[in-house]
Amino acid sequence: MSDSDYVEDVVCKETDIQENEMKIFSLGKDGGEVLLIKQKGELHAIGTKCTHYGAKLNTGALGEGRVRCPWHGACFNIKNGDIEDYPGLDSLPCYKVSVANGQVRVRAKHSDLLANKRIKDMCKLKEDHPETVVVVGGGPAATTCVETLRQEGFQGRIVMVCKEDALPYDRILVSKTLNLDPQQKALRPQSFYDEHNIETKLKNAATGLDIKRQIVTLSDGEELHYNHLFIATGSKPRKPDLPGVTLQNINVIRNYTDSHKVNKELGSDKHVVCLGLGFIGMEMAATCVDKAASVTVIGRDPTPFQHVFGKDIGSRIKKQFEEKGIKFIYETSINRFLPKEDNPDVVGTVELKDGRILPADIVILGIGSTLYTRWMKDSGVNLLDDGSVQVDKYMRTSVPNIYAGGDIAYAPVYCAGISAAIGHFALAHYHGKIAAMNICKKETPLRAVPFFWTMLFGKGYRYAGYGKPDKIKIHGSLEDMKFFAYYFKDGKVVAMSSSGRDPIVSDFANLLYEGKNLTEEEVEKDPTAWMRNKPQDLQVSVQSMAKPLQQREYHTLAFQRLTVRNYSCVQLKIYSKLLRNVHRVLL
Repeated sequence: MSDSDYVEDVVCKETDIQENEMKIFSLGKDGGEVLLIKQKGELHAIGTKCTHYGAKLNTGALGEGRVRCPWHGACFNIKNGDIEDYPGLDSLPCYKVSVANGQVRVRAKHSDLLANKRIKDMCKLKEDHPETVVVVGGGPAATTCVETLRQEGFQGRIVMVCKEDALPYDRILVSKTLNLDPQQKALRPQSFYDEHNIETKLKNAATGLDIKRQIVTLSDGEELHYNHLFIATGSKPRKPDLPGVTLQNINVIRNYTDSHKVNKELGSDKHVVCLGLGFIGMEMAATCVDKAASVTVIGRDPTPFQHVFGKDIGSRIKKQFEEKGIKFIYETSINRFLPKEDNPDVVGTVELKDGRILPADIVILGIGSTLYTRWMKDSGVNLLDDGSVQVDKYMRTSVPNIYAGGDIAYAPVYCAGISAAIGHFALAHYHGKIAAMNICKKETPLRAVPFFWTMLFGKGYRYAGYGKPDKIKIHGSLEDMKFFAYYFKDGKVVAMSSSGRDPIVSDFANLLYEGKNLTEEEVEKDPTAWMRNKPQDLQVSVQSMAKPLQQREYHTLAFQRLTVRNYSCVQLKIYSKLLRNVHRVLL
């Protein structure tokens, strides 16, 4: 490339950026920007935005050698820009940095500045290569696996088998965007697979597995031979065994055709009933409320999201939903589904366990899922009682050349020291990468840190970690939806959640990935002291403290809050006097 394809200039002084700091600087005259990071005395320059949905990475969390997106937890290597954890697939461009006479100079390609993303180099297919990898699955685990194989040098045949009629797409949108176009939201277009000689077989399900012959049988009768097999067949929504459950307009939400079906039936005269207080039920309720006459959510628990966020946060989310007109009926379930009087094939009402009857033109079931593994029940691959596939830290099953990932994988959770089957988009991506690395004989263990999120009425909620807590401590304001929460188990922080307080959950995910722990004692002394880069507006709310504060404690806490915001000594004295007067009035 010629010099005209590059832009090079001084972006700042060496003293403008401190250790463990991230800053965005302009480069060139065309609006180009770079993210400059200083760590261990070295300067690195990479793209500025997460390649998943464009979050500014300078607002994210800096870990040891990687930066984590504040929204969804994707991670990028600060030295080369490579994506190391997900969601998303693309890496970041990496730029050359030099320092002379105290000036920091960056050199970058014009095209990289414009794109802010790149695909890692992929090897070519070698026609006479003796090995074939078959990937069974049409989700993020499969997508990441097939392209990681090419990125890590596998030159043999790769075949990806997808049950749906669409290539893998951003499936988490199906409960949020009812008219989702799977081609527009495809993780990779067909041209990508064609260019890199990755065969795709759509509308085909695996129906049998012969581990001795190394054959996967497909629903169209084809037999595929493999040398290595990666299975990521995912899950299917559970339907209750109740009278009337086969009536029309009773829906589960798993793929884009499910959401299209709901979207077609919605209208201002339609009453919607959602069964389930988890992600699917709540996200669908939020999506439907302005498109229907009424939305009612029914669940067995006393509050939504109780098993994820805890009762207090769940209750605040409930209030948010009620303010939008959504009704809740708790600690009960549906007894049966009843048809319309004028159309016996279509649901018209639901009867609850206590005998109440609710109008229900559309029913959405969000009560969990079962796993697509029955097709290999007698294959010799060990399945657990719930249908999940136990894998080791290299994603290997009980059969050495067969790997499994995504929803079906009962896999080690690095940050928790146990194994679990966790169905989530980002983790499935990561499983696919680790399986591919090990298929390519580049021994790489899992270092999984679960990272969940949801967006409800414009408010984002994050959660990182894993474990059933025995205690929860919330800091900040639930009422204002600006809080973070610690989840304790035996005196240890096993998870964190937040809303309106990015990037604290991403910071916590980094800490777990680095093999570190937080204790209840540590965070009780100072809830945010452990953060590598603490935003100025992340402060502890007095109202979050569990017990009444004595005057001295009050002053101490107020001082901590103010120092977090970097006020001057003179300002602190003024505020301290003001707080003493306020406290005297309150008493």
